[in-house]
Amino acid sequence: MSFSIEGKTAIVTGAATGVGLAIARHFAEKGANVMLADMDEEKLCKECDKVDEDGNIKYFAGDLRERLTMANLLSATLDSYDRVDILINGSRQVLPSDPLDPEDDTLDTMLSQNLSNAYRLSQMVAKRMIKQAEGQTEGQVGAIVNLSSIAARRTHPNLLAYSVSCAAMDQMTRSFAVALAPERIRVNAVAFGSVMSTSLKQVLKENKELRSLIEAHTPLGRIAAAKELAETVQFLASDGSGFMTGQVMTVDGGRSLLDPVAAPIH
Repeated sequence: MSFSIEGKTAIVTGAATGVGLAIARHFAEKGANVMLADMDEEKLCKECDKVDEDGNIKYFAGDLRERLTMANLLSATLDSYDRVDILINGSRQVLPSDPLDPEDDTLDTMLSQNLSNAYRLSQMVAKRMIKQAEGQTEGQVGAIVNLSSIAARRTHPNLLAYSVSCAAMDQMTRSFAVALAPERIRVNAVAFGSVMSTSLKQVLKENKELRSLIEAHTPLGRIAAAKELAETVQFLASDGSGFMTGQVMTVDGGRSLLDPVAAPIH
């Protein structure tokens, strides 16, 4: 079974920096047509100018909390590549929250940013996948991969809102998988631990001791490179995982096997 995504068209959200950007770069390197989506137009433009040697990377800048913006993203993808085969819901945010503060609205923010956007965009893209597959009687119609976190199964009070949004993402993955299975659209997720993202790099600069703490709580003894996560996402998007759907793959160096509550949050 091939893990190739060559010639496929993928939308990757949260693609201006960090893990989302690493996934977009990796997919382009593997021959996919990639539409990078994010709010930061300056970073998107700079990145596309830097890596788009074969004309297989384009970008769309906009606030995906708006339904019209989502529709415009899909239209821009179809205008550029005529179809969409893969959706990577990579737009996510990590914010601390105070579970005892009634004025703290972080939960609303996390559910909107990390869940609701992915929910609506998945609906929209899935409908397009179904439409473009009319007359196709066999083979994969499309693949959706959601980015989640092992925070969904951990208990850090100051990450309550983020953890809840990740747990909801995992359940949304399973529910969409069952709903879209008759249409031959697969839906899976990757729950990751510590990945050298843009935000983690900044945190490590400010807290020099954090790296050793993270590594001490990770059986493999290191922080993952963003490319390693991108390779897992490629597997889930490819025909190589053709009989997998509704799964939340854990990519955390073994950390969730023994991670105590007192361990670092990243």
